[in-house]
Amino acid sequence: MKRANLDLLLSVSRQRSMRVLIVMGLFYILFMGFEVPFVLKNGLGSVSQEGLFSNGNGLLNSKALALDSEENLEEKEAPVRPLDVPYKSRPERTPFSSLNFTAGIVNLSLESGILKAAKDALELGGRVLRELELIGKNSSDRGFNGVGSVNGSSSSNSELCPHSISVTGDEFSKKGRVMVLPCGLTLGSHITVVGIPRPAHAETDPKISLLKEGQYVMVSQFMMELQGLKTVEGEDPPRILHFNPRLKGDWSGKPVIEQNTCYRMQWGTSQRCEGWKSRADEETVDDLVKCEKWIRDDDNGSEESKATWWLKRLIGRTKKVTIDWPFPFVEGKLFVLTLSAGLEGYHVNVDGRHITSFPYRTGFTLEDATGLSLNGDIDVHSVFAASLPTSHPSFAPQRHLDLSDTWKAPPIPEGPVEMFIGILSAGNHFAERMAVRKSWMQHKLIKSSKVVVRFFVALHARKEVNVEVKREAEFFGDIVIVPYMDNYDLVVLKTVAICEYGVRTVSAKYIMKGDDDAFVRVDAIIDEAKKVPESRSLYIGNINYYHKPLRSGKWAVTYEEWPEEDYPPYANGPGYIISSDIANSILSDFEKHKLRLFKMEDVSVGMWVEKFNSSRPVEYVHSLKFCQFGCIEDYITAHYQSPRQMLCLWNKLRQQGKPSCCNMR
Repeated sequence: MKRANLDLLLSVSRQRSMRVLIVMGLFYILFMGFEVPFVLKNGLGSVSQEGLFSNGNGLLNSKALALDSEENLEEKEAPVRPLDVPYKSRPERTPFSSLNFTAGIVNLSLESGILKAAKDALELGGRVLRELELIGKNSSDRGFNGVGSVNGSSSSNSELCPHSISVTGDEFSKKGRVMVLPCGLTLGSHITVVGIPRPAHAETDPKISLLKEGQYVMVSQFMMELQGLKTVEGEDPPRILHFNPRLKGDWSGKPVIEQNTCYRMQWGTSQRCEGWKSRADEETVDDLVKCEKWIRDDDNGSEESKATWWLKRLIGRTKKVTIDWPFPFVEGKLFVLTLSAGLEGYHVNVDGRHITSFPYRTGFTLEDATGLSLNGDIDVHSVFAASLPTSHPSFAPQRHLDLSDTWKAPPIPEGPVEMFIGILSAGNHFAERMAVRKSWMQHKLIKSSKVVVRFFVALHARKEVNVEVKREAEFFGDIVIVPYMDNYDLVVLKTVAICEYGVRTVSAKYIMKGDDDAFVRVDAIIDEAKKVPESRSLYIGNINYYHKPLRSGKWAVTYEEWPEEDYPPYANGPGYIISSDIANSILSDFEKHKLRLFKMEDVSVGMWVEKFNSSRPVEYVHSLKFCQFGCIEDYITAHYQSPRQMLCLWNKLRQQGKPSCCNMR
């Protein structure tokens, strides 16, 4: 009986076990039924472009991520589930351009100026490159500091930040008429200048007046400037404030005070004080008017006004009486000028009276004002600066690189891309490149690798700059080093390298060239390119027609360099687009030694496009929205933008949803 009961229990137990196994089997079949369609739907190609990254050893990042809904896939990077399959990616590239420059300029029989310069720059660049490789091997254990020095130390780290500075006139002259402000200015800082304007002298070519040939004008003026001495070595420093009293010689024939800002030789809109008080409805600066009134004619109105004021005081008149003062600067008379930094702008007082106020402009900050210069018709007796910052500013150019994975370049997709943007940059433009990474390079078309962006940098004369650029390139993955010693006349070689990268590395449909101080609206340039039928070649930008070369002056072009009387139609250099067939033709002609090189990069491209147009029609598209000088409303590109202005433009574009300039108040 007991044995029968035991057999019954075992039979029931076996049946329960079988049921459990059957249920588990059903769950497994259901699970696989959902899993297989997921794998087939996503495929390997989409996975390789979006979610998986090799760690350098052929291993996969196996971190599980949640899936987004389908409606958000276009706006967000879609994380995907890792798969146990080998990850296919493009082979790792070195940060150096793969274009054979030597082969492209072998024809030196004519000893052409630009060809000879290119040959010399490439030979010197080759030697520097070999040294750079040795430095990289010998210093591989050193961390990347991103401050422009090999060992991580910077002179600015040990530099003192005095609370006040004073110099005599003789000391000021011996220092080149520049007083260094090591840590810039801060709110409440003030500078006092004691000086005497010199008597007027005759000039036949003044910059502040228009004269006919043979005429002259008497001029007396001086310029006081706050300059960003530490911004970029080897370039004209930005004028954070330009204060220019013109006692005599202005085109208006009256004494005026002109104030402005300047970045990379691009002046902003000037503020002129001509003796009229600012309108009551005009914006103020810390509740002070931008321009005070002064007597415009050289008469005795001032003395009469003061005498009348005292007379009315004596007879007890209670109504407020204003006094008209003369122009604050007089030839041969001592003045005491105080420049102070307020909450909204700069304020200038002369001999105890407020004269003018100038509002701060975006991109020009107090902490960047590391030098005061005084030039022109003035004898300086002494200069005092007080209430200066006692610590280094947080946005010092020496500490501008943000070594975060957020700013690294996305991987290059295996298939063709819509557009490639090559940006010309100088080796020591660390701040400019970082500003581009943090601004328009964060556009979703770039983050999704539909548009690829790379900086093209030649070798710098300073070894430590080259070392830092190489490390920067290896960290961010967005720099292509062109192996020649940088030279303004050889910028055209970078353009050829851009064409090579766009055609052979990323197989782009369109190729754009830009500058590191140009802000780009990525969606807008794609829209412009798509307006032209895909079957047609295109050349888009701010195109110049019938321009003639300058034969004299700083930018003179000799007849040996350009014998023709006119330039071909060409788009301004800060931003233009060409189709891939034109870029391929440029590259082919270069490698066949048929490409004519000219020192003006944008003119060279216009010349190459004109040659291509003779065999296949090219659609020229002209648009003023590719702004050559500064920024205009509804811009496509904005040029001469400082790093802070780049960030401001990006923030405005994101917040307002439309382009809006940052150099306007």
